[in-house]
Amino acid sequence: MTAAPPHPPQPAPLLAVDRVSIDYRTADRVVRATHRVSFDVHAAERYILLGASGCGKSTLLKSIAGFIAPSEGEIRLDGRAVARPGPDRIVVFQEFDQLPPWKTVAENVMFPLLASRRAGRAEARERAHDVLARVGLARFADAYPHTLSGGMKQRVAIARALAMQPRVLLMDEPFAALDALTRRRMQEELLALWEDTRFTLLFVTHSIEEALVVGSRIGLLSPHPGRMRAEINSHGWDLSSMGSAGFQGAAQRIHRLLFDEPAGGAADDAAQDGGIAGGEAAGEATAAGRSNAGLRRIA
Repeated sequence: MTAAPPHPPQPAPLLAVDRVSIDYRTADRVVRATHRVSFDVHAAERYILLGASGCGKSTLLKSIAGFIAPSEGEIRLDGRAVARPGPDRIVVFQEFDQLPPWKTVAENVMFPLLASRRAGRAEARERAHDVLARVGLARFADAYPHTLSGGMKQRVAIARALAMQPRVLLMDEPFAALDALTRRRMQEELLALWEDTRFTLLFVTHSIEEALVVGSRIGLLSPHPGRMRAEINSHGWDLSSMGSAGFQGAAQRIHRLLFDEPAGGAADDAAQDGGIAGGEAAGEATAAGRSNAGLRRIA
């Protein structure tokens, strides 16, 4: 009998969040924002952190960016511990006023390249015009932020981030303040940019529908403190799926996981102790103890 061929080794994750807890200290107490959260992100994945207010998803993203140190656990990028902010992780925030108003659109995109000395002025200008063309803003290179709509400002922020060619693009609810039509268009443009360059994305949202559309994999966080409830594959959905019975069914299952089923407490800790094994580059994932630990995958 011929033995089955061995499985090829799994690629190492680009980003590893390993049992990360984050605490805030006030004058009279310590508030835990996240508790022993673990997950991996592989190169070219679109990983979503999804949860209600208070689950610590934005706090966790800021810790990955290097702005907040974990109280427990470790964050690793390319196998090295994250200790401070760096140009290998660029953040796009929700606010429209993240662009210096005295700089033109092109100057805004060039600024981090010049400040970090990752490019000279000529190369920075070339990169700026290239990414502005890709986000449809080439005609506005010499405009100032106050002349742009909210959606256009967010496109400039995305262009500025992509010009830096980061290892991971971090987006903290970037479309939350936009109207529904502009938000959908921005989702379409983000996915088109990803198809073009295959960057690695970590995206925070509280919208179940946005998570299914934008992500290839979704980590569900329960609140107070934030714990990893489940990790699911979502690469089968896109904007054309919205409204279908399958899409609505997936959204309802996620809603039940987030709100209807109580967090497991010690059981969730057991799931975190078991860890989440990073799967193939396409984003497959399995969870230890998923049936009774509250950490499951939805096919």
